[in-house]
Amino acid sequence: MSRIQGALAVTATAMLLLTGCGNATEANQPATSSPAAAGSTAAPERADADLVIWTDNLKADSVRAFAEDFAADNGISVAVQVVSGEFQTALVTANAAGNGPDVFTGAHDMIGNLVQNGAIDPLQIAPDQLKGYTETAVKAVTYNESVYALPYGIETLGLFRNTSIVPEAPATLEDAFAKGQEAVTAQKAEVPFSLPQGNSGDAYHMQPLYTSMGGYLFGATAQGDPNPSDLGVGGEGSVAAARKIHELGEAGTGVLKRSISVDNSISLFADGKAPYLVAGPWALNQVEKAGIPFEVTPIPGFEGQAAAQPFAGVQGFYVASNGKNEAFAHEFVENAMNTEEGMTQMFEGAKLPPTMTSVREKIAGQNPAIETFASAAESAQAMPAIPEMAAVFAPLGQAFAAIVGGAEPESTMRAAGETIAAAIGK
Repeated sequence: MSRIQGALAVTATAMLLLTGCGNATEANQPATSSPAAAGSTAAPERADADLVIWTDNLKADSVRAFAEDFAADNGISVAVQVVSGEFQTALVTANAAGNGPDVFTGAHDMIGNLVQNGAIDPLQIAPDQLKGYTETAVKAVTYNESVYALPYGIETLGLFRNTSIVPEAPATLEDAFAKGQEAVTAQKAEVPFSLPQGNSGDAYHMQPLYTSMGGYLFGATAQGDPNPSDLGVGGEGSVAAARKIHELGEAGTGVLKRSISVDNSISLFADGKAPYLVAGPWALNQVEKAGIPFEVTPIPGFEGQAAAQPFAGVQGFYVASNGKNEAFAHEFVENAMNTEEGMTQMFEGAKLPPTMTSVREKIAGQNPAIETFASAAESAQAMPAIPEMAAVFAPLGQAFAAIVGGAEPESTMRAAGETIAAAIGK
């Protein structure tokens, strides 16, 4: 995607049709629908084709390859539109107006909001019919016992380490921070730790630190589903996390900096200026091209605290509720893409850890970093796919940015909790 934090996100710029499309550009953000990088909410006009698919730059070539074959087999025209910006509002608006896509790709955490707005149809597949996919992925795309997306990729955050600067993987976050600061002192690096926050904050990338100190967004029901009545932001765990983040921020050790954002976090590491980087598989292409020696390992927790638990985001194919060709949309998603060939093609284009287990097994030996992310995603927390999530990322991210910048941690975090609570009617 260019991703986050706009999972698919939509503006009227940069549309590509099947005929005469440009090359995909490199993505450097995660596949979630957090609004940290929201752009225009204007919906693009539907392309003039029998089947219209919305996707992002990273996946366009892979989707297009299957769309062309599908079109030829079924005697129809297909258009792949590459869209960027904030997605959900644009999709809901375009879908209601009848000029949206038939099929689109995106992260699972927007399912609750899109279902609430009547923007997507459940697939004609039951959860137990997806036994060839990982349990984590199937659960993530299942909402109210219906499957709303065909999952093809899963991603989470890992810790990239420049092995020429820091040969050994850290056992704790404190170990990583200390080694990073030693590297700066020895002039082997310019910053000790590359974790994007920017001036608006970034709750997605801060989640591992937040959870290790006991913070959570929403609790769980007896069935294990996210419980919007149990808001963790503003609670004691979140305050403990806020205090730790303040210690690491610009008024403390300086490990965390607002000058590091999704725009420069990966390049700082790829250029050898940071010994560590918190990022997901979308960073692999840029890091590998840089030619630096690196290793990816799970993100450790703070010493004596809980394990760090980043989010897991599942990317999938959806059927819009008001598309012009519902039958072809379901056929494309549920049959054409729901094959080992289709899942392999999506991996080769997007380089996201595959959710189809047979494809994952085939690539594991040749792609150790991909396998690291795939394994880490199994113990990560699936991004809550409830409508209330739409109210979380902006105020929580702003709180993190303020705390990194030196704001009083407890009052800032409690204020963020109050803002979220008011927005969700709690």
